[in-house]
Amino acid sequence: MKRPMPWSEQVDITTSEETSSTTSSSSSDTDMDVNNENGGQQSNNNITTDQPAKEITPEGCDGIAEPNSSAATALDPSLEQADQLFKRAEMYQDYMQQLPIPRHRGSIIPFTSWMGLGKSIKQLYNQPLHYLTNIRLKQWDQMRFGKEDEHRDLDTIIHPCKAEAAVWLIEEIHRCTSSHHHIAKLWSSDPMHDAFIDSIFPESPSE
Repeated sequence: MKRPMPWSEQVDITTSEETSSTTSSSSSDTDMDVNNENGGQQSNNNITTDQPAKEITPEGCDGIAEPNSSAATALDPSLEQADQLFKRAEMYQDYMQQLPIPRHRGSIIPFTSWMGLGKSIKQLYNQPLHYLTNIRLKQWDQMRFGKEDEHRDLDTIIHPCKAEAAVWLIEEIHRCTSSHHHIAKLWSSDPMHDAFIDSIFPESPSE
């Protein structure tokens, strides 16, 4: 005969399956809490890493890339004009360098100013003088301003043969040694440079 269980003792009536389920549930809850914490961190990390990197652009450009330099050159009239001026200076210097310096002098040329002498030389030899030579002759005339014999005829101060030889000497220097880069720079800074470029061309040998 079995001994009756005393009523004073508490009895756990939870079955083994319920105990296992409870243990699994508590473990699952614990894992969910851990996963929630880790998931929150991963979610925050994903938000940071998944967002596309913002393109850094110059201030005020609103993400619009700057135009290509070649395209800017084509659209900028000033750059195109500078390029044309450079090419013109290059062609001019090549032409002037091909002109021969006269080796035989003509008759004595009377003159009252350096620019007057240059004009007579062009007519006598039918050759243009270099742009830089014309500028130099003008500067030599300006050097006389304020001198006591400013209005005196220049050929009474300097012999015409020496003066003409001096003009041809600097002309040869300008034709043979001048850089078209330097000429283009001068032309770009002088809007009236055309006034010092001669339009007198030598006659062809057949004429």
